[in-house]
Amino acid sequence: MYSRPKDMEFVNVSLPWMPDHYAMVPQLVENQLKTEKEAALRYNTKSPRYLHIASNKTNRWGHQRSYRLQVFSFTGDHLPESQAEEKAMSWARYKVAITKHKDLEQTSSSLYSQNNIWTPAVDFSKYIDDNENIENEDLVAWVTTGFLHIPHAEDIPNTVTVGNGGGVLLRPHNYFDEDPSIHSADGVYFGPGSENSCDKNRMACLAQDTCSPVLEPFTYHGFDGVMKFEDWL
Repeated sequence: MYSRPKDMEFVNVSLPWMPDHYAMVPQLVENQLKTEKEAALRYNTKSPRYLHIASNKTNRWGHQRSYRLQVFSFTGDHLPESQAEEKAMSWARYKVAITKHKDLEQTSSSLYSQNNIWTPAVDFSKYIDDNENIENEDLVAWVTTGFLHIPHAEDIPNTVTVGNGGGVLLRPHNYFDEDPSIHSADGVYFGPGSENSCDKNRMACLAQDTCSPVLEPFTYHGFDGVMKFEDWL
């Protein structure tokens, strides 16, 4: 497998209709990362907009079948590497790190590292330092995601989750010949006027189903019945 980032960069080209004039035009650029250090993307550096894990096999259009790593993360600054205890969390140096698969490199950290953070049981940075070749190898993608949440009054009684989050999507990219959902066996087509048809949409006639539960109408009474702060005094 291969690691292939794609991004756009501006190139100064002459205009076909005005050869004497030039313009900066965005152009697709694709590279191949060859070593573990090249594929270690630090948290404070620009990341390619498309990062692929590709194989030698191609789809019917001749494109390499691959998966795209799409990272959503809003973590803060990392602990300075000059600090001795940083070794216990060296995985946080990278947004994404792609390494050659090894049986002895199973985890990015260890529960036992907390017993001696200055000489941790697992130092992830050593996975990168050997800088092995990652071309045509079994690969592992290590992804760091997260977000910073500072408690505030609006967290009571429930912490709002809108706008908070971190994660990663593993999306097929040229892996299929076309959108695979069109071959879904249980696909249903809704035409205009058929929304209320029991033949097309069973949810439209759910009330007629003998097995469906009978639910009372939903009502909301605010915070009635909830202990008030004055009651604690």
